[in-house]
Amino acid sequence: MGECTVCNSSLCLEETTSNFKKITMQSLLLFCIAAGVACTYAEEYYQPPPPGYLGHPDADLYNYPIPHRRYARDLNWSRNFAGGQVFGTLGSTDDSLYGRGGYRHDIFNNNHGRLQGEGYGTRVLGAGGDSSILGGKLNWNNANENVRAGLDIQKEIGGHSNMRLTGDGVWKLDHNTRFVAGGNVQKQFGHHRPEVGIQGAIEHDF
Repeated sequence: MGECTVCNSSLCLEETTSNFKKITMQSLLLFCIAAGVACTYAEEYYQPPPPGYLGHPDADLYNYPIPHRRYARDLNWSRNFAGGQVFGTLGSTDDSLYGRGGYRHDIFNNNHGRLQGEGYGTRVLGAGGDSSILGGKLNWNNANENVRAGLDIQKEIGGHSNMRLTGDGVWKLDHNTRFVAGGNVQKQFGHHRPEVGIQGAIEHDF
């Protein structure tokens, strides 16, 4: 019986080793590509959070982005006109656009105090519907600026009218800081009873 010149030769062993290395390198390369693709998709995938996940002790285990609510962004402008001031505001929130414009004027400003009148209109465009409001204000401060009062009446187009009356006492803590305490009455005209409240606040001019 003759010797097998294929299986027992050193050339056959080298070729077999070379082919095994090629297969191993190809498999390793394919594995690396597959792992890279999986990692890429994993970065874009977020596991849906369970109910109440933010308060769950294992909340950090859930790869889920916490939504950041955007704050309102306002663009304000004002111009002096006819002894008063024309003003306006344009802005937006996450789910609405709004605009407000009006005119304010001093009715008197003397030793009896300052009485300022204001007329305004507001328009809101939102996902839940649109609304338009017309209103008027009267704001009064006494000459010593330690008592103030305000009256605000609004009418929603196609809706109800309401009124808000406020009265406050003002105590100056320093040149830029005040303690304010008082009460208010709110009334929606129609079938609702007036709502009465009290309020207190510290105001500071920066």
